[in-house]
Amino acid sequence: MTDHTPAQPPGLEPEPAAASVVFGDRLEVARAFTESLAEHGEELGLIGPLELPRLWTRHVVNSGLVAPLLRPGHVGDVGSGAGLPGLVLAIARPDVHLTLIEPMERRVAWLERQVGELALDNVEVVRARAEEVKLKGRLDQVTARAVSALRTLIPITAPLLRPGGELVLMKGSGVAGEIGAAEKAIRKSRLSDVEVVVLGEGVVDDVTRVFRARVPSA
Repeated sequence: MTDHTPAQPPGLEPEPAAASVVFGDRLEVARAFTESLAEHGEELGLIGPLELPRLWTRHVVNSGLVAPLLRPGHVGDVGSGAGLPGLVLAIARPDVHLTLIEPMERRVAWLERQVGELALDNVEVVRARAEEVKLKGRLDQVTARAVSALRTLIPITAPLLRPGGELVLMKGSGVAGEIGAAEKAIRKSRLSDVEVVVLGEGVVDDVTRVFRARVPSA
């Protein structure tokens, strides 16, 4: 019998066991997204030439680990770029509505193409900078990944939240230092319940760190 399973793009990291843990019954959709990003990401300037051997672990699973922190409602992803974490979270959490906010036209075109090809009915793509975006209503949560330091990111993401809304910002191992440098921004935005959530321990080798904080209820 001939095997009609499509070959994965050359150089793409083999799918790790953690992918099944993170995506569950949404794994096929996550797989389709990952393979499409591997095939087109470099030529479109979405990922660097060295990312294919770590695309699953460093980017897709890394983003998917944030999914349990989302609540049913309206979540904005600032600077969505390749769809990390926005598209990945939309795949993992079909019960959450994601608005992907991205200013660059070619990235917006990629995001819209993926929404169509993956049949994601819980996503809208908005071409805008976060500080200029016009939304129909304020967001329950806002996420971002690899956009900028907290001292710059907090002032442009916190205003997008409804009263009592939550920032869920993916950060690296230097997040503690970023929090220290962002004390003025944290005070100005009157953030409370500031914490760093570590995700993926026992599931992946490189954990995901999230800066989480809440804006005032009123």
